[in-house]
Amino acid sequence: MKYHTLGRSPLKVSEVAFGCMSLGMDDAANATLIHRALHLGVNFFDTADLYDKGFNESTLGKALKGKREEAVIATKVGNEWRADGSGWDWNPRKAYIIASVENSLQRLQTDRIDLYQLHGGTIEDPIDETIEAFELLQQQGKILYYGISSIRPNVIREYAKRSNIVTVMMQYSLLDRRPEVSCFGVLQQHGIGVLARGSLAKGLLVNKPAVPYLDYSQAEVQKAKEAIEAVSEERSPAQTALKYALMHPVVSSAVVGIRTMAQLEELAEETPRLNEMEYEQLTASIPVKEYTQHV
Repeated sequence: MKYHTLGRSPLKVSEVAFGCMSLGMDDAANATLIHRALHLGVNFFDTADLYDKGFNESTLGKALKGKREEAVIATKVGNEWRADGSGWDWNPRKAYIIASVENSLQRLQTDRIDLYQLHGGTIEDPIDETIEAFELLQQQGKILYYGISSIRPNVIREYAKRSNIVTVMMQYSLLDRRPEVSCFGVLQQHGIGVLARGSLAKGLLVNKPAVPYLDYSQAEVQKAKEAIEAVSEERSPAQTALKYALMHPVVSSAVVGIRTMAQLEELAEETPRLNEMEYEQLTASIPVKEYTQHV
């Protein structure tokens, strides 16, 4: 397993991160997967208070009991469950963030969160108030570093300019290279790392039949899938798709939802990096698109 520095923090994280959202409701089964991930060198685990109404954090906390120092834990805040459980509302207010961290710390059975992320965001949010909350929690030692999870270029640029975020989690794959145009330059300039999610494009780059995706036609999706297959002699298509996302120097880690032991073994396996010709072949397979909203 290769390790990268997490943005401008000193934390070293595995280039493949365990996206805990895909975990089920069985603590024992989840612990087996998480312990195997640690054994394979995966040390970065991403969850959120929203997932399964907190159970996802709790099951990760139980699995890491006695192994906390082997792991880098990232979780998220900003979506408040309604009292009746019917859904959630967006809440980026300082008071809510400060109250929420206590619940996450308790569920994760830890005294600090390594990376605390705002789970969304709009340009109309009270951004300075949100930043104040994260800065206060950092000063108190309850979180070590903070970031945001967003695909909105206008929001990302504001946080890059006004805050001390170390990471941005965003969708990035061969079928979604929009961040290259809108965000990667400013993030590199500020030393902010990208946590790439969706790098398999919902399986369309790997094993699912081609269908239209974002602004790409079915034919373009098929072309991208075939391009992945063409350079996958030394790797599985899933491994190649991840390696593609990891090629950009701004990407710190690729966060992948892992449900089964077979998926874990495949995605954590050490495989060759793409060479320059393979990378160029993939990049040339379909045109890059740009964001049309929140620019």
